[in-house]
Amino acid sequence: KTTPAYEVANSLRLNSGDSPSLSRTSGGSPSSTTKGTFSFWLKRSKLGINDRFVTTNSLSDPYFQMYFDSNSARLDQIRLQCYSGGSALELVTNQKFRDISAWYNIILSYDSTPSTPSSSSIKLFVNGTQVTSFATATYPSQNQNHYFNQGLMRLSGYGASSSDHTDGYMAEVVYCDGQALNADSFGEFDSDSPTIWKPKDVSGLTFGTNGFYLDFEDSGTLGNDVSGNNNDF
Repeated sequence: KTTPAYEVANSLRLNSGDSPSLSRTSGGSPSSTTKGTFSFWLKRSKLGINDRFVTTNSLSDPYFQMYFDSNSARLDQIRLQCYSGGSALELVTNQKFRDISAWYNIILSYDSTPSTPSSSSIKLFVNGTQVTSFATATYPSQNQNHYFNQGLMRLSGYGASSSDHTDGYMAEVVYCDGQALNADSFGEFDSDSPTIWKPKDVSGLTFGTNGFYLDFEDSGTLGNDVSGNNNDF
């Protein structure tokens, strides 16, 4: 008997000209400040913009951000920063992401507890494959805070400027607080077409205190967290 493939029913449409964002202020003590995993699916509609798809603390020190850069030296590359008085973590991919017809599953798995955090403990995956080629790769010190739970968290943008907002679609936005997970927790390669990365049902994951799962199925409350934590945006 063949198990039907998991299908994602909904996504969130974002028009950068409207300065769209979803936001929440983290409350309570997180499960961890040294371990966490973000996963989301993103379909770009506009290239060459500062597409800040995840930011915290309005980019005021300290903060975390993950975005496509418009800087000519990093154009359409993914840039990650955990910043505190100087960049404790900075990763900039060599790969450029310019296919506006494709969905990208972007996963950041963060664990700064090893004595020397590196690509074996802090991993970036795109469509199921770990990225290993970086134009910039600066890893944090041991037990460095990731600032995922730092104050205000936004999906798309960090302020009023439309130049820093996402233009495209997001789906299956997941944050697992306190766990550093690999890509196979969120997707799988198709058994018949092994280069195709497909989403998996993530509802059974453990999300931790400040974790969330946004499936965008309720048009009346787009930021509804269905993880069971009610960490709504």
